[in-house]
Amino acid sequence: MRNDDMLTRSTFIYIEKERRDKKYMKDQENKTAEIERLFNAGVHLGHKKNRLHPKARKYVYKIVNGTAIIDLTQTLSQIEAAQKFLKEQAAEGKSLLVVATKKTVSSFVEGLCKEYGIPFITVKWMPGLLTNFETLMKNVKKMNELEDAKTRGEWDKFVKHERTKLNKELNRLKKLYFGLAQLKKKPDLMILADVRKEKNALNEAQKNSIPVVALLDTNANPDQIAYPIVGNDDSSSSAQLVIKDIIDSYAHAK
Repeated sequence: MRNDDMLTRSTFIYIEKERRDKKYMKDQENKTAEIERLFNAGVHLGHKKNRLHPKARKYVYKIVNGTAIIDLTQTLSQIEAAQKFLKEQAAEGKSLLVVATKKTVSSFVEGLCKEYGIPFITVKWMPGLLTNFETLMKNVKKMNELEDAKTRGEWDKFVKHERTKLNKELNRLKKLYFGLAQLKKKPDLMILADVRKEKNALNEAQKNSIPVVALLDTNANPDQIAYPIVGNDDSSSSAQLVIKDIIDSYAHAK
């Protein structure tokens, strides 16, 4: 090999190493910033030691004053894995259902899902929604038909007490099924904001082989979830940050 060839190769190796080093440092800076963001939202604050689920112990950094402190490096990795999965599913046109009936996050999720046009449940999980999907979705069809008839002025022909009765029925259906108006079939995947709160939704998802991405605290079993994210699910700032990160990844990819 000629000297100038050796020099060129050495220069290339040096530049490539420098580039990799800079990328590594940048990645580390980004990771540190993300962990700090999670920390500031209180994602690291788990439950008391006596409520710690044995399967969640591996995600705990340490116990401080009797409280489990979650290892945010693992939480960040879980968020990134969930985002990657959701992006892939969105690119394939897979449908998503978000279930978040917990008060700390329900209104936030409703607004976010409305913005993105993603089906959601934020009031109450209807028992048998997935198991008896076709039957329960008749209520969604009825809700849509009543809404359409009201919008077209078809209710004007009825007397006042009949319109009042129709309006009560429409409001009842909207309270339970409004977020499902765009759901045409069983969802291909689901996001749960708290697996203990949404245990019925989780059970039905598992029976129907629907993969689940879920935020869960240290008092729950992460091994039962395809894509678990261990973090504080009681704090509104924590839950909203994590749920927004993963819903955003699906919506932007779609």
